[in-house]
Amino acid sequence: MAELYEKFLKEAEEKAFDSNHRKKLDFNISKYDLAVVNGKKQYSNLETAKKRAAHIKHKVINELDKYLIEFELNFEKRGGKVIWAIDAEDAVKEILFIMKRHHAKHVVKSKSMISEELELNENLEKNKIESLETDLGEFIVQIAGEKPYHLLTPAMHKSKEDIAELFHKKYGLNPQSKPEEITVFVRQLLREKFYTSDIGITGGNFIIADIGAVALTENEGNGVMSIAFPKVHIVVTGIEKVIPSIKDLSLFWPLLSTHGTGQKLTVYNSIISGPKQDEESDGPESMYVILLDNNRSEVLSHIKQRRAMSCIRCGACVNACPIYRSIGGYVYNTTYSGPIGSVISPHLRGMDDYKHLSFASSLCGRCTEVCPMKINLHELLLYNRDLSVKQHYNKTSEKILMFGMKKVLLSRKLMNTGAGVKNKLFTRFFAKTWGRRRSLPIFPPKNFNQLWMEKKSN
Repeated sequence: MAELYEKFLKEAEEKAFDSNHRKKLDFNISKYDLAVVNGKKQYSNLETAKKRAAHIKHKVINELDKYLIEFELNFEKRGGKVIWAIDAEDAVKEILFIMKRHHAKHVVKSKSMISEELELNENLEKNKIESLETDLGEFIVQIAGEKPYHLLTPAMHKSKEDIAELFHKKYGLNPQSKPEEITVFVRQLLREKFYTSDIGITGGNFIIADIGAVALTENEGNGVMSIAFPKVHIVVTGIEKVIPSIKDLSLFWPLLSTHGTGQKLTVYNSIISGPKQDEESDGPESMYVILLDNNRSEVLSHIKQRRAMSCIRCGACVNACPIYRSIGGYVYNTTYSGPIGSVISPHLRGMDDYKHLSFASSLCGRCTEVCPMKINLHELLLYNRDLSVKQHYNKTSEKILMFGMKKVLLSRKLMNTGAGVKNKLFTRFFAKTWGRRRSLPIFPPKNFNQLWMEKKSN
């Protein structure tokens, strides 16, 4: 616990005061900010749409077993196979079993944050299976030996000059290459991989219970090709991604695209309901959907925090968060960064190790304001803080401090202690906590209570 916390503090300070890093983040996020404002104009009543979507997802989360079983029955009717994975290790084991069954040596992957939970690329490579990211941003961070930096934009921390230099080192491209030239190069490189890969792996933005299908949304077409060309398609998705009906997509897809990228609708939207049928000429011969828990049940076990499972991974809260915009994605040291990551990561990866993320917030409420699912994120951070104390993950020094503060705040006599004594105590006990870059606040000679009593007596 202490090691991860100290690492977080150290890296957060480095990134917060790295002007070049913040400049890149501000530039890239500002593009989204402007696009989202324009995208929301398509709604005559955005608040009503958000309320409807939030109601549907909240209902599903509270009846998750019912909808997941409905999905499984309908999906397997069309020849698909549903696999239930308890944790990341279980999911990787099942994927490797599928690889062995189909003698797979080459895999193409479309963008999927849940595969990062599994560290899937690393696990496949350990088993001598080539796994290639086909989303441009994911491909960039993969060849750089890095992880995605942002829920939607994996290479958000890199400028076009950084990327050009990376491709110069890896592939010998001109270090002055323009983004369009790099895109053409990657497209040519990946096209052959789509044709020759044995298996395609994707995530799923939504799993649709009433028709037993997976809904996938993207902007580059790599997801469609990861499905269409390989003979086997594997979907890895969290159990929380289920929605009741195909009719609900007309509500959820625009909300996702608008709050994520500012688009009215993303470029490619696919509904995949199983392997190709006898009368169909295209599509995979086999299709598997791996439904992953991986401690999502732990989040669901907390009545208040389970609202976070309504998240559709649009990234709006990340873009709005002043903490993320200051320190970036890697400092969180989790798959999911920003406000949503700070809520769910302590449950997914252990409250003892990750409780500090719930304290890394200004509680300004911007995340809650922009969330299309109306998740009360800033309040959930407070519930996490409370839970960490109830589970005794707070340090002894914190317990002593809270005990002392309670004594002082409940005593008018102690509250009226002279400013000189207060300033000395603050300097002694809080200087390090307050940080070396800021000066401690100075108590005035008289507090508000004393000034008020003097005014009343005059």
